[in-house]
Amino acid sequence: MTFKRVVSHEIFGHRLVSRSKSPVISIVLFSLLIFFMFAYSIISNMSLQSAAFTVLPISFTISTQRNMIVEGDSENDQFHRGIRRKLPENEIFRSDELTEKFHGRVQEFFNHKCEVHFFMTWISTAESFGTREILAVESVFKAHPHGCLMILSRTLDSAQGHMILKPLLDRGFKVQAVTPDLPFLLKNTPAEAWFNDIKSGEKDPGGIPLAQNLSNLMRLAALYKYGGVYLDTDFIVLKSFKGLKNTIGAQSINSAKNWTRLNNAVLVFDMNHPLLYKFIEEFALTFDGNKWGHNGPYMVSRVVHRVEGRPGYNFTILPPVAFYPVDWIKIVRLFKVPSQQADPKWFEAKLQELNEKSYGLHLWNKQSSKLMVEEGSAMGKLLSEHCVLCNQIYSS
Repeated sequence: MTFKRVVSHEIFGHRLVSRSKSPVISIVLFSLLIFFMFAYSIISNMSLQSAAFTVLPISFTISTQRNMIVEGDSENDQFHRGIRRKLPENEIFRSDELTEKFHGRVQEFFNHKCEVHFFMTWISTAESFGTREILAVESVFKAHPHGCLMILSRTLDSAQGHMILKPLLDRGFKVQAVTPDLPFLLKNTPAEAWFNDIKSGEKDPGGIPLAQNLSNLMRLAALYKYGGVYLDTDFIVLKSFKGLKNTIGAQSINSAKNWTRLNNAVLVFDMNHPLLYKFIEEFALTFDGNKWGHNGPYMVSRVVHRVEGRPGYNFTILPPVAFYPVDWIKIVRLFKVPSQQADPKWFEAKLQELNEKSYGLHLWNKQSSKLMVEEGSAMGKLLSEHCVLCNQIYSS
């Protein structure tokens, strides 16, 4: 018991001593803590300053190199992305089962007893193949009941396209929409490399809708592979093409009756014709996607100007009255009822000329697509006389 009390007393005494010393120790410890914090702060700042001096140039170097790489890549990537954004949205470049069957379908279709082989192209949507286009198709069969018309079009080669053409098919007319195989059509032609560059984004298609220029090229390639007649979908056929061979039409002539410009809205050529080859070659070599008509009417005009009269190129140039009897400026007059002044005379004279001398009439859709056909107009009369179903003439 005594031992316990002694021990307890010693412990108690020790606690008293500890408590009496604690303020001094606390002050000392606190001072030491402040000192170490201050010292650590100085060392840290020195380290940070040193690090900033050393690391920043490295960061700058890395950043500069990264920017150089990004700028180099982005310039190239932006160029190709910009080009690809210009490509049409209708998958004209896609290869699938339909494109693989293209050649076989063409051969099978034209194996029928066709009075004349016709081609059209359509790269827009099926919905936009409207009344005016249908009337153009009807005019082909009005003049050629036993003709065959193939429309090169992925969008019309569909259930919806079939429904559009069904009224004509039900009447026994030979019309078919077929998805084109562009690589096949252009293989072993001067435009093969051009097409590959367009597809890959190496060549800029320009600001003009690529569909328009692909149509310019596709018609040439189709005629070169198979031969026949190409017609724009805004062309009304007025008489049979059966007697035409290797023919192109003048759009305008001068006072000496020499042509000044040709057009490619109507082309009649045998397969493998050398002039078609030259057209395709010129298209690929001088392609400019920013100039309207450069790869179409102006292109055929340039080529014919160079080769006309040279041996080996046998073709005929018909005057404007054959395919382009009314120019794009005056085409508006055909859609309207003639006024009581000078128009009736022009109206009668033009109708007589069309019936006697013209194979067809180009409607210049670029200028006339928004015009309605008025009842009593020359256009109304022409369409009524050269249709087979004759629906909605005055809403076209």
